[in-house]
Amino acid sequence: MSTGSNGRSMAPMVIALLGLAIVIAVGSLLFGYSRDAEAEFGGADGQAEEVITEIHEDYEPWFSPLVGELPGEVESGLFALQAGLGGIVLGGAIGWYAGRQRGRKETQPTTG
Repeated sequence: MSTGSNGRSMAPMVIALLGLAIVIAVGSLLFGYSRDAEAEFGGADGQAEEVITEIHEDYEPWFSPLVGELPGEVESGLFALQAGLGGIVLGGAIGWYAGRQRGRKETQPTTG
């Protein structure tokens, strides 16, 4: 195992993080199995419209979607595309900040 900047072994931290990842993975699987397998996923738009209709019965949406109801495969594909693009942007931002920090350390003059 490698050592951190303070010279200590990072093994306990790595083991703790792996254990946390396993607990999260198992917990999410158990949580998923406790749900109804036939339940349909409902988006926030539909839920918001239901709540607004309960509060104000005469409510009529002022906006209609540009595209009608899409098949499930298309919706899944668009969601995956959105998640992929978000991952690229997030990874790029993290990499940019890490590189910027590394560049600062390399350009600092050493004393001694």
